[in-house]
Amino acid sequence: MKKSELYANLEVILELEPGTIRGDEELESFADWNSLALISFIAFVDGTLNISLSPQELQRAKTVGDLTNAVRAKIED
Repeated sequence: MKKSELYANLEVILELEPGTIRGDEELESFADWNSLALISFIAFVDGTLNISLSPQELQRAKTVGDLTNAVRAKIED
C-alpha cells in the first residue's frame, strides 16, 4: 500500500481535507486524534491489510510517518 493511501485514510478518519497530510505531522497536533481515531486506524489496517500492530508499536508512533512506517514494515515482512 502506498503512503498516499494511508494518508488518505487518516484524512477521512480525522475529517481533514484531502491532501492535508504530508507525513511529518505530530499525531497529537490533530484535534480529532483520540482513542476513537486510533481504533478506526487499527480497524482500517486490520480489515484492509490484515495487519495487526502491537500496542508498543502504536505507543511509539508520534507522527503520521511513524504510523506509516510501522504499517509498511509489516507489509514487507
